[in-house]
Amino acid sequence: MLSSLFQSTTIPVLQEVLSFSQARHAVLAGNIANVDTPGYQARDLSVDDFQARLKQAIDDRDEPTLGSPGEAAFAPQPLMAEVAKSSRSILRHDMGNVDMESQVTEMVKNHMQHNLALTILSDQFRQLQSAIRGTVA
Repeated sequence: MLSSLFQSTTIPVLQEVLSFSQARHAVLAGNIANVDTPGYQARDLSVDDFQARLKQAIDDRDEPTLGSPGEAAFAPQPLMAEVAKSSRSILRHDMGNVDMESQVTEMVKNHMQHNLALTILSDQFRQLQSAIRGTVA
């Protein structure tokens, strides 16, 4: 009963967002730590892939009966997304491609996503606590 209560809320989704942002933070921190390492290639976890998979998991949870197993609807990637990907692979003279400004920017965006998910998760738990106590928050 208790597990079905948690599964019907956004708590599992927020837990996945927090786990992803923590793992991505570690990868981005490693990039910054190696900014001066010759030949180091920046690594990252794909936010777009994570969001697509998370959306699919939510859709599967909300609609357990989908079309036939062979059906798959993939939206074509916008052309500019490919251009943005290609500009990330610019190499420096030491054969590395870590750009401090972009890594810090990505880290800040990741930190904001983590804090937002944590705030929403705290509110969810506070609401559950109020419901259990029978008080209004």
